[in-house]
Amino acid sequence: MKLLAAGPSPYVRKVRMTAKLKGLDAQVELIGDDHPEIKALRARNPLGKIPVLLADDGNIIYDSHVICEYLDSQVASPVLFPGDGAARWQTLTRAALGDGILESALLIVYEGRYRPENMRVGSWVEMQQAKIDSAVAALEAEPPNWGAHPDYGHVTIAAALGYLDFRHAGAWRANAPAMVDWLSRFAAVAPAYNETAPPTA
Repeated sequence: MKLLAAGPSPYVRKVRMTAKLKGLDAQVELIGDDHPEIKALRARNPLGKIPVLLADDGNIIYDSHVICEYLDSQVASPVLFPGDGAARWQTLTRAALGDGILESALLIVYEGRYRPENMRVGSWVEMQQAKIDSAVAALEAEPPNWGAHPDYGHVTIAAALGYLDFRHAGAWRANAPAMVDWLSRFAAVAPAYNETAPPTA
């Protein structure tokens, strides 16, 4: 399998963590920005976004959620996406919260990166930050612990908090000591978290 994984994308990180947790890491070739065919491969997703998985059977799979569920289906254990019932909806809801943090965090980054300084909208940034703060507060009030192993929802939340550390200077940590501990525990039981960390330099 080939994974278009250019840049330190938190969505790519979710997929890479999933592949490692499922024991599929050696079967997934990472295709980065320096690959000579990156433009042609990126075009395989009509949205022009990463990650994209080129499966061995020729299927082209995107976005990160779909790729992660596909990888989960390839190996029986551990199960990251419960098949049905309350456990499935809890997992997907946790993942939605993590993805919501990521979306707001990325929008703040993009506002500073792509919009001229004199056109930036402070109220827009404040609204996105409020969403992040509210989500982290909800997690802090009830850290989402796991049973035998973390699931896809936990992976997504870990990727989101890791992105806040990477692009937002870890400001979330000041008011969320329980989640700081949670992330440390996640990293201890899922070495894939540290193994997929973006470069610090």
